[in-house]
Amino acid sequence: MTRLFNDPASFAEDALAGFCDLHAARVRRVEGGVVRAVPSPQGSVAVVVGGGSGHYPAFHGLVGAGMAEGAVVGDVFTSPSSWAARSVARAAHRGGGVLFAFGNHPDAAENFGVARDRLLRDGIDCRAVAITDDIASAEAPSRRGGATGNFAVLKMAAAAADEGLVLDEVQRIAVLANERTRTLGVAADGRASSGRDGPLFAAPVGKIGPGVRGEPGSSDADFSTAAELADVVVDGVLAESPAGAGVRVGAVLNGLGRIGHEELFVLWSRIAARLRGAGLEIVEPESGELVTSLDTAGVSLTLVWLDEELERFWRASADAPAYRKRARPRAATVRAVPDRAPARVRVYPGALLESRRAATATASVLGEIHRVIEAHAEEIGRIDAVAADGGHGRSMVRGTGAAHEAALIAVRAGAGVRSALAEAGDAWAARAGGTSGVLWGTGVRAFAGELSDGEAPRAAELAAGVAAFAESIVRTGGAQPGDKTMVDAIAPFAAEIAGSGSWTRAAEAARAAAGETASLQPKGARTRPTAERSLGSPDPGAISFALIAETIAAALETTG
Repeated sequence: MTRLFNDPASFAEDALAGFCDLHAARVRRVEGGVVRAVPSPQGSVAVVVGGGSGHYPAFHGLVGAGMAEGAVVGDVFTSPSSWAARSVARAAHRGGGVLFAFGNHPDAAENFGVARDRLLRDGIDCRAVAITDDIASAEAPSRRGGATGNFAVLKMAAAAADEGLVLDEVQRIAVLANERTRTLGVAADGRASSGRDGPLFAAPVGKIGPGVRGEPGSSDADFSTAAELADVVVDGVLAESPAGAGVRVGAVLNGLGRIGHEELFVLWSRIAARLRGAGLEIVEPESGELVTSLDTAGVSLTLVWLDEELERFWRASADAPAYRKRARPRAATVRAVPDRAPARVRVYPGALLESRRAATATASVLGEIHRVIEAHAEEIGRIDAVAADGGHGRSMVRGTGAAHEAALIAVRAGAGVRSALAEAGDAWAARAGGTSGVLWGTGVRAFAGELSDGEAPRAAELAAGVAAFAESIVRTGGAQPGDKTMVDAIAPFAAEIAGSGSWTRAAEAARAAAGETASLQPKGARTRPTAERSLGSPDPGAISFALIAETIAAALETTG
């Protein structure tokens, strides 16, 4: 168990600060993560990786020569926000474009996708490759998540970038490496996360396919010796061998956080024998902790089937804080790119008195929302931990707090209600991370788009804002009513506002619908292999939405 921390809420930030101080010669702290202290030559492609904390050395420990140009760092087991991804990418950009590489989890795909689109509008060519190596996470390869394959794909894509290949080619290498990479993990227990006092799961024999975010495995693995465990992972990975991919493989035997190196060596002796017995030629295998899950007691085996081109990149030199391979100094030292000038203080001209008063009231309501969510964060975390990582309550506290603070700053600068609420939405998306961050951030901004800085919002504009919010949530997240998401509470709320205009009745409808999600079975793109565990428990996103709806309704009732 991870016992050394100050405030659990700041664990990731505190750890990153210590890491950057220890490795100041190799990495430089930027908003949202880290970049190389000595960047690649001008014109190079910047490969930027990222994900939640709790997986060290992934992702910031793999920033350096021959590896990533930058890493976006989120909270524990939580996707970093689109704002953080964009910030790191801009700092890492060397003129040749940016390639995002990240595990294929819905919240990561959404946040990195939004960041990519913003960078393209900024004039920076950006591509995104979602890594899908975790064979136990889903049957369909396109829906699989990323695991230790994050390391393998990064290793080859980054080597291609350092060799001077253009963005199209670096992206091609990353896609090919991903298509040829397979991972299977086995663990006996999972690290405790927000909302739980003990491990996320425990088993006397083991679980096949535990997620790197602490999700339970999908099926039992019966083993009592290292050799039996080795057979489980070898058989599982070989069963998913890419068709016609050849016999030369790179291999990674990865500890998930609580398995010693010597235990890995015992495992490897059996794994290597099995792989060679299957006719495979092992190329420069790796053993150790490369993508962990805090202190999970487990291992994973990753194989990447190499062709001549991929093998060159697999063998290439690397020099990062947590991974070095035949490191060699660069022929020429390139001066670090200076930090960008600090952001300008926003100015909001043209906001009229009534709209500024409405902005002040909005900031006050956001403050009350933050207090209510903070008071219920532990309860929301417990609900979320039934089938997920337990982080929803923590994410909502960060998001609502950031939204309140941003609205206050905007109000003090003279913003009207439209501008203040838009700033709140952007701050929510930037600071919350995860699925809730991108959904609430884009939703609040959509609501703001229906208001005006020239006058106080009327009932019709508020109703239009609710409709825009609901449409944005569905469009961004892709969920529909019945999928067991926050949409199940939003849909009746929006319908009641459109019909009666009563916020109190709408909040009551949202609360009732949120409770009814307990009887629903999750489905759709976000469904986890362990989703059936949530049957009988309400959806945490629906519950948090109902709390916010009730808080707004109470505020409007008080002010009339």
